[in-house]
Amino acid sequence: MPRVLHTAQALVDIIVEVDALPERGGNTNARSEQRYAGGATTILISAARTGASAVHGGAHGTGPNGDLIRAALERDGVLIADTPRTSADTGYCLVMLEPTAERTFLTVYGAERDVTAESFARLDPQPGDLLCVSGYTLFEPTREPLLQFLDTLPPGVEVVLDPGDAFAQFPRELQDRVLSRTTVWTSNAHEARAVSGIDALVDTPLALRRRMAPRSVIIVRDGSRGCLVFHHGRGTHIPAFPQRAVDTNGAGDTHTGVMLAERALGADWESAATRANAAAAIAVTRRGPESAPTRAEVDEFLA
Repeated sequence: MPRVLHTAQALVDIIVEVDALPERGGNTNARSEQRYAGGATTILISAARTGASAVHGGAHGTGPNGDLIRAALERDGVLIADTPRTSADTGYCLVMLEPTAERTFLTVYGAERDVTAESFARLDPQPGDLLCVSGYTLFEPTREPLLQFLDTLPPGVEVVLDPGDAFAQFPRELQDRVLSRTTVWTSNAHEARAVSGIDALVDTPLALRRRMAPRSVIIVRDGSRGCLVFHHGRGTHIPAFPQRAVDTNGAGDTHTGVMLAERALGADWESAATRANAAAAIAVTRRGPESAPTRAEVDEFLA
């Protein structure tokens, strides 16, 4: 069975709930604080809870943050391809969560940036595997190791790009180098518009497709409206299951992890996206990025 592999950074998410963000130079009080395994772990845990084999290929630190990440992955049976770094702890992302479920982020780097092409290669990707790449890994110092690793992939490995807000900031040459290796694009509507330069969401997949590898698939999430799945020259709208959100942190990654797991298990793209929409709908009713449902919970929700 194909595996879901991830090259991106696993970080600890420190989520503080605030009534509102302070003005610049101001102050506010947090109503609560919770620590979760975040970053790449959300996609991997979502895939594992769906029933796929999942492996993380990024670096982990030695310390309380690294321990938290490894424990979270191991609880759900996610394998770890690399060994812990003894020189530093894993970094973290401070997430300020407002009552509207809007989030503001501040990231502090750590050992997760200590990667090489050789350390990524411990994932040992095989034809059919779904290899996840994040736009945030294209910042230095992780950019060149990732690009070198992508150049060594055997034919048949599906490269899944989750661009994030970062990807649109990079030079066109760098974008094209990554897109030429990408066979699956998964993003939200804002990210698709930013990279394609097109406002009409229905037209963004075709614009992206022209810059990607042959026979590519584009999935664009559009919040409570669902997602668009574009492949074989046509797009299909997959309706969402709107819920009253309490925390949107990790919902997009849950969608990606479940969708890729369903593909690894043999589902077509439209069926995989339907189950991913359901999983994301469940996730936003729970707090924290480790909120992905199990396969049985998605079955019950859809029933």
